[in-house]
Amino acid sequence: MSNNNLSANQLRQLYLDFFAHQDHAIAPSSLLVPENDPTTLFTTAGMQQMMPYLLGQPHPQGKRVTNSQKCFRAQDIEEIGDNRHTTFFEMLGNWSLGDYFKKEQLRWLFTFLVDVVGLDPKKLFVTVFSGSKEYGIELDQESVEIWQELFAEKGVKAKLVTKPEEIDIDQQPNARIFSYSASANWWSRAGEPEKMPQGEPGGPDSEVFYDFGPELKLHENSVFADKPCHVNCDCGRFLEIGNSVFMQYQKTDSGLLELSQKNIDFGGGLERILAASWHQPDIFKTDLFWPIIDQLQQLTGKNYEQHKQSFRVIADHLKAATMLIADGVNPSNKDQGYVVRRLLRRAIRQENLLSNSEQLLPKLVATVVQIYQQPYPHLVEQQDKIIQAVATETEKFSRTLIKGLREFNKLTQKSSSLSGADAYYLYETYGFPKEVLLEEATLQQIKISDNFAEEFLQAKSAHENTSKSGSTQKFKGGLADHTQRTTQYHTTTHLLHQALRQVLGDHVQQKGSNITDQRMRFDFTHPQPLSDQEIAQVEELINQWIVQDLPVNKIKMNKQEALALGALAFFAERYPNEVTVYVIGQVDENLEMAKQITQNKNIISKELCGGPHVSSTGEIGQIEIFKEKSASAGVRRVYVRVKE
Repeated sequence: MSNNNLSANQLRQLYLDFFAHQDHAIAPSSLLVPENDPTTLFTTAGMQQMMPYLLGQPHPQGKRVTNSQKCFRAQDIEEIGDNRHTTFFEMLGNWSLGDYFKKEQLRWLFTFLVDVVGLDPKKLFVTVFSGSKEYGIELDQESVEIWQELFAEKGVKAKLVTKPEEIDIDQQPNARIFSYSASANWWSRAGEPEKMPQGEPGGPDSEVFYDFGPELKLHENSVFADKPCHVNCDCGRFLEIGNSVFMQYQKTDSGLLELSQKNIDFGGGLERILAASWHQPDIFKTDLFWPIIDQLQQLTGKNYEQHKQSFRVIADHLKAATMLIADGVNPSNKDQGYVVRRLLRRAIRQENLLSNSEQLLPKLVATVVQIYQQPYPHLVEQQDKIIQAVATETEKFSRTLIKGLREFNKLTQKSSSLSGADAYYLYETYGFPKEVLLEEATLQQIKISDNFAEEFLQAKSAHENTSKSGSTQKFKGGLADHTQRTTQYHTTTHLLHQALRQVLGDHVQQKGSNITDQRMRFDFTHPQPLSDQEIAQVEELINQWIVQDLPVNKIKMNKQEALALGALAFFAERYPNEVTVYVIGQVDENLEMAKQITQNKNIISKELCGGPHVSSTGEIGQIEIFKEKSASAGVRRVYVRVKE
């Protein structure tokens, strides 16, 4: 470890104090589970709680705000094992809500990094947006000039490079500012401008990178490892430590339009800035991780340098699980709870590789609490609860793991590859999760069948004896049976129907559906294939309604009355005079049920139906559209399944 005296707690406080001195109000960290944002399972960035204010709503603390926000990104789970990725992290942030802009932001950031933290300006490199002809946005020359002035004040020449991939940074010592396209230097929650849905704010950004030096090209397996370096080359030499987003645009049906106010949205990784301040390329050797690593070395008798992958996975996943449980998310098979369960299962597997003699994870919780007790004192109050939750999950899965590994080894001794059928057998018989099996196969360098996913589903279907054909499998509402899963899918057809109409237009009409316990098939009128963006928007809407756990109510009424009130029924002739209208949404207690259809704006779906339904959308689970194709002229077909 470095002898640098700057601790994580000191760095966090220095940042908050610095921006408080620039008249920023210090906002508290939000919970890891968003309180008022049903579109996402977790708080993944500091700006999530700021979204209404970036769009113009007055912030109760004023136009300048700063904080250190707890964040969790489930999509980074598979990345854990290198020297820089984590699932849980803290994002140091500052925002200008229609107040200061580029000149102040970049100067303050540079001053903080160089004069307060003490980073060598010669080791800092920056990027800017190269512009977009499609959206009529020029190269961000203003940021280029600001950066050049700032570096010049420290005696550092800063040349702009417009084609970063074509230079060798070590052969051009003055190359310090690099321009990239929207794929690298544009920020919105959806990504570059083409992927932004209507209403989404975004803008060009300017990132700051720390250079650990040419001798520290750490990612040996990177395709860039033997090529000339530039800051985004991904060889491991450069570490992004902060990103200033110039949040000034909003996507509309006319393209990108200027927001009513220009905003600054800055995010800097506490873990990464700390690593840079220590000139330590391995964030796991900073004081935010090393106490966990060190205790794990003592408990296992193993050395970190020889077992980096296992140590890093355990330290990261146990920390993330601890923070999530403290914020009210317990291990389960649903939504956020399943992510916690998955984190602990992956950590348990790595623990098993180091030592299979005892359960170590519960013993590490107190160390995580100790690291974070100063900024997050509620962890101390929650410590016993967290230890109990981790211990229960560890004990439960450890038994499954031992049995499953034994059978896994038997199967793979007979075959050089792992099939989906084998995986389903281990899952059904021993409760061995599919994702753990896939990781185990990768770990043991066992080939995974090319048709793994299809084989897994076929085996599952055969086990549940639902492989019946044609009309014999179709019950009321197009269901293969009336199991809980098919009931969930049946309710999903209503959400899908409404989401398609909302994204594509009211011309969308249902033309048929077929449901098994494996998936849902849905046909609808639409003249052309759906774009990736349209599919993503439909998925997002449905999953948003599912996370909101909206009630599903039914109303008995006369068919003509229901149709007159606006209830959807594209097969109206099939229904009797007395029908059931299923209404999905928050019911207004002051309205009669029949009036919910026309007078309650919180109702998202109102449709005649005769099939079984869940009582609330939260019972469905997150879904994905895994296939889209033509069904006939003017009719498209999508396939939907609940995520495993």
